[in-house]
Amino acid sequence: MEAVKKRMLTGNKAMAEAIDLEMERDPNVFVLGEDVGKYGGIFGSTQGLFEKFGGDRVMDTPISETAFIGAAIGAAAEGLRPITELMFVDFFGVCMDQIYNHMAKIQYMSGGNVKLPMVLMTAVGGGYNDAAQHSQTLYATFAHLPGMKVVAPSTPHDLKGMMISAIRDDNPVVFMFHKTLQGLGWMDQLDASVSHVPEEAYTVPLDKANVVREGRDVTIVGLQMTMHYALEAAEKLAREGIEAEVIDLRSLAPIDKETILESVRKTHRLIVADEDYLSYGVTAEISAIVAEEALYDLEAPVKRIAIPDVPIPYSRPLEQFVLPNADKIYREAIKLVNEE
Repeated sequence: MEAVKKRMLTGNKAMAEAIDLEMERDPNVFVLGEDVGKYGGIFGSTQGLFEKFGGDRVMDTPISETAFIGAAIGAAAEGLRPITELMFVDFFGVCMDQIYNHMAKIQYMSGGNVKLPMVLMTAVGGGYNDAAQHSQTLYATFAHLPGMKVVAPSTPHDLKGMMISAIRDDNPVVFMFHKTLQGLGWMDQLDASVSHVPEEAYTVPLDKANVVREGRDVTIVGLQMTMHYALEAAEKLAREGIEAEVIDLRSLAPIDKETILESVRKTHRLIVADEDYLSYGVTAEISAIVAEEALYDLEAPVKRIAIPDVPIPYSRPLEQFVLPNADKIYREAIKLVNEE
């Protein structure tokens, strides 16, 4: 019997396909932002949409984040389903009033009478020497603010399925995609940026973590690049007789406590790896959840791997020094499992 050939897509093509399918299905879905039209998005997430749907539904905007995110909020309040792109998450400073005081709060302040079914997608992550204003993830900044769902898919399969879920959701969703996982030719293309993606429309939940590797000795929680580093570290650990369980967090708000706690109760050890800053971040939140609800299941202190509290350096050696990687996770796991 002939094997079925898997359909492989890069991250950016998976995202663009999700938006394409939803624009076909629902005429209320449209896209707006900087360079989302003919250019197809600076990170390829709207590639081919302008040619298919035209400028009325794929709208290039001026460099005016406050204006076009505000316009998306107004459109969503009137029943449309806008997808707007904040080109780099680092640019949130100029439009945070629209995001936090309007997008996140209108549904609550209206007593649920005004819904905001909109997606704010934004590029995150470093590793390619774009310096302090273009290399952050800022996961925790958005997850800390109530009123919005915040997701960060790690694979092309999840980028498509979670984008479809986000577009169909009646709440505002911040959709964070990692530049390195888009599979773009002008960046260092990773194997992880290409995977099997079904052709049909499908959804992936916006509130569930994914156990991507089962193990018994230590739980490693990561997201986006740190999840892939964790898998790499787990392969190396297995050669040492240490079986690591790797969890892809996927969703930051809401956070899937149950999957994390269930894993920790099995392995009794936890490492959290994050490309955001160390202080007040995702590593701290997950550590606190485990301390509150599974402290006596731990056989060793929780270990955290994240960026030190410094702006991301431009210098490649310095940037690589501050970023998490597979070797850092491997070394922490070895120490953690061997602690008495």
